[in-house]
Amino acid sequence: MIRKNPRGDLPQIHPSAFVDPTAILCGLVVVEENVFIGPYVVIRADEMDANGHIDPIIIGAHSNIQDGVVIHSKSGAKVTIGQHTSIAHRAIVHGPCTVGNSVFIGFNSVLFNCVVEDGCVVRYNAVVDGCHLPANFYVASTERIGPDTDLSGLGQVSAAASDFSEDVARTNNELVRGYKNIQNEF
Repeated sequence: MIRKNPRGDLPQIHPSAFVDPTAILCGLVVVEENVFIGPYVVIRADEMDANGHIDPIIIGAHSNIQDGVVIHSKSGAKVTIGQHTSIAHRAIVHGPCTVGNSVFIGFNSVLFNCVVEDGCVVRYNAVVDGCHLPANFYVASTERIGPDTDLSGLGQVSAAASDFSEDVARTNNELVRGYKNIQNEF
């Protein structure tokens, strides 16, 4: 469902993107080319700051937002998802938040008030809250990373983790084409 927010902003969706009919996109949302937005995703850019301002939620080209993901933002703060990035099933991205290019965010993970730079991998059930992850950092499953976390204890993304992330992005790009081809059949 594509709908306006209370201020009247309507999502902008590139014609090559696929948005599942069960997904809800509301307000100042920008979906770039060849993006896959899966079933039951909710992306809402509807809260305003004290001055009535809303920054957009931007989903970068060739990214995939998988089943049940929620992307929202506090008081109209910006959320940016980079290009070729995968946000896996049931993850929550709550702004303000910047997620770089070629990032993988695992199942049920939570990002809030953070920056996750290019090439990072955040595995399932992890929390990244109030911090800045430099490029190519690896956050293990169930880890909680916050403003007081010593990042020197985190590893770099391995070749295997990078290959996995690239394969997920590639697979979901193929789903965009496949679902676009049959979208008038259901």
